[in-house]
Amino acid sequence: MEVEQQVGSRPVRRRQREGEERRCGWCRTPLPTQESVGRPRLYCGQACRQRAYEQRSASAKAGLSDDVVLVTRAELDALQDRLYQLRCAIEDVQTMLTEKPTKAEMERSFAELVRSTGRLDRLWLNGRNAG
Repeated sequence: MEVEQQVGSRPVRRRQREGEERRCGWCRTPLPTQESVGRPRLYCGQACRQRAYEQRSASAKAGLSDDVVLVTRAELDALQDRLYQLRCAIEDVQTMLTEKPTKAEMERSFAELVRSTGRLDRLWLNGRNAG
């Protein structure tokens, strides 16, 4: 099935993988499954459609290309902190796997890895802060 997806500030068509969850082009919340024919929804509602339009307009006025993403210094710092936590968790698991860990050590390391990954999964750079 071919769907439109928001890339940068413009929608583009691409093939959707079977079982892949479609998300709002602005806030990234999952979109309901569309059973009817017609164009697939890009946004979960009018508010998100409006925010995306405002972003495209502001980018065009500033002369920015569609693939430019603007984030605040605080958002960038938060992203880098989360990536560092994930990297540390992965290194801990890699180190643990070279040793003979106890079941409790394995559970603790994998739980930390899952926790770090879970926080990153909720992070999106456009739309609402998923903090």
